[in-house]
Amino acid sequence: MIYHHSNLNEKEVRTLIRKGEIILAGHKRLKIYGTLKCTSGKRMKKENRVFFNSENEAQKLGFRPCGHCMRVAYKEWKDGFVHQSNKP
Repeated sequence: MIYHHSNLNEKEVRTLIRKGEIILAGHKRLKIYGTLKCTSGKRMKKENRVFFNSENEAQKLGFRPCGHCMRVAYKEWKDGFVHQSNKP
């Protein structure tokens, strides 16, 4: 389930994190997701932030990994994207 930060108050966000229902955050317009501790993610506006409970969920919705906090996943995503675009 995707959660929109603008629809939640801070207490609800903390509760969902403690319950493990939120483990990743993303930018809904840029379609990038990362960890909750990511410095890039912490700078985004509340109205652009969405939360996910898994990487699989974020990817199914068309989000890509953050290049700052998820370097390995980002590299795998980027390498896969480059290889696909190079096919004749």
